[in-house]
Amino acid sequence: MHYQDALAEAIREAAAHLLAEDVGPGDITAQLIPEAQWATARVITREPAVLCGMAWVEEIYRRLDPSITLRWNAADGDRLEAGQCFLEVEGPARRLLTGERAALNLLQTLSATATRTRHYVDLLDGTGVRLLDTRKTLPGLRLAQKYAVTCGGGHNHRIGLFDAFLIKENHIAACGSIAAAVKEARSIARDLPVEVEVESFDELDQALAAGADIVMLDNFSLEDMREAVKRTAGRATLEASGNVDETTLRQIAETGVDCISSGALTKDVKAIDLSMRITALEKR
Repeated sequence: MHYQDALAEAIREAAAHLLAEDVGPGDITAQLIPEAQWATARVITREPAVLCGMAWVEEIYRRLDPSITLRWNAADGDRLEAGQCFLEVEGPARRLLTGERAALNLLQTLSATATRTRHYVDLLDGTGVRLLDTRKTLPGLRLAQKYAVTCGGGHNHRIGLFDAFLIKENHIAACGSIAAAVKEARSIARDLPVEVEVESFDELDQALAAGADIVMLDNFSLEDMREAVKRTAGRATLEASGNVDETTLRQIAETGVDCISSGALTKDVKAIDLSMRITALEKR
C-alpha cells in the first residue's frame, strides 16, 4: 500500500477507535444539553507548540456530525504561541463536546512529537545533518507519529520491518557474519536499502566491505564517530544512534555523520496542554 493511502487509512482507523473507546454506547453527559443547542468553541494551546493532527480532528468530527464546521487558524507544522487560538469549531453542542477529548488527545500527542522534533531540528541548524525517527513509537500510532516528525522538520527512518533492512547483532549472529547477512538481504530485495548496525571499527570495516548502503554507529563516542567518518570516506551513509538528547545532539552532528536517529522524538514526549472552551450558544 502506498504511504499516503496507508496514512489515510490510519487516520480513519484512529478516529473510529478513539470514538469507540470514549463514547462507547453513548455520551450520557452530553444528553444534559438540549438536542437543538448549537455552539461555537475555541481551541487554544497553553504553551508554545508545533501544530500537528488536523486530519485526525476533521475525521473525528466528520464521523460525529458532518454539519460541524472547523476553521483552522494555523496548519500542520506551524509554530503556535502560548494562548493562541488555532481552531474554531461550530455545530451541535452535544457533538462538539462528545468529540472534544478524542480530538484533543490526538492533537496534544502529535503536536508534542512535532514540537520535540522541531526543537531538535533547530539545534541542528547549519550542520546539514538529517534528524531521523525510529520504530519506538506509541502503540497504534506508528504512521501518525511518523507524520508528526515530518511536520517538525525531521525525516522518517523505515516505517516498519517491511520497507528497509536493518541488520542488527542478532541478525548477524543468526546469519554467521555481516557479509552473509548483507548478501542475503540483496538476494531478497535488491531495491531496498540495507543498513547494518555496528558496535566497533572491525564491524564498520566489515559492513563497508560488504557494500552496506547505511551504517548505524551504535553508541560510538564522539572521537570514534569522527574516526568512523574518516574510515568511511563517503562509501556509505553514516547514522549515529544512542545517547542522543538535546545536550549531545549538536556535538554528534559536528563529528561529520550524515544523520542522527532518536527514539526520544516519539516514545517519551510530553503532551501539549490544549483546551477547548465554548464561546457561544444558540438554539437552532
